Amino acid sequence: MRTNCSSCCEVSEPQAATAAVESPIALVDSSVLLDILTDDPTWAAWSEQALARAREEGRLAINPIIYAEISTGFDRIEDLDDAVPASDFAREPLPYQAGFIVGKAFLAYRKRGGQRRSPLPDFYIGAHAAVCGYRLLTRDGARYRTYFPSVDLVTPPP
Repeated sequence: MRTNCSSCCEVSEPQAATAAVESPIALVDSSVLLDILTDDPTWAAWSEQALARAREEGRLAINPIIYAEISTGFDRIEDLDDAVPASDFAREPLPYQAGFIVGKAFLAYRKRGGQRRSPLPDFYIGAHAAVCGYRLLTRDGARYRTYFPSVDLVTPPP
């Protein structure tokens, strides 16, 4: 159920203009990128395969929160940009409308007993995917499945 997200998710990269309009866009969660960047012994293989499949099927995207979460392993922005090149990962702003969805999802989380200090980044990532109708490539599916049931998740098998 892809929505028209051009008003809130304009892609600034030139490669986006050549992407097929109907090809699926996958927002790539930091968990997947960190698995690959750190060569995680448990998850790197799955994350590499899932990322390759998503790239074959459509466009890949990240947002400022994902970018920030993976930046901690780099001393220079240039090195980070080399690791996740804009030619492969469209840089998308957070849709303003996602803030409303984040607030509602976080409220539901708190009502279910979730900790106030729980990181909001996952909620913003899920809301971004929900507002724009993107698939979400992640290995942390439980929270997204619970609070963003409309999002098409690409996750490891249980």
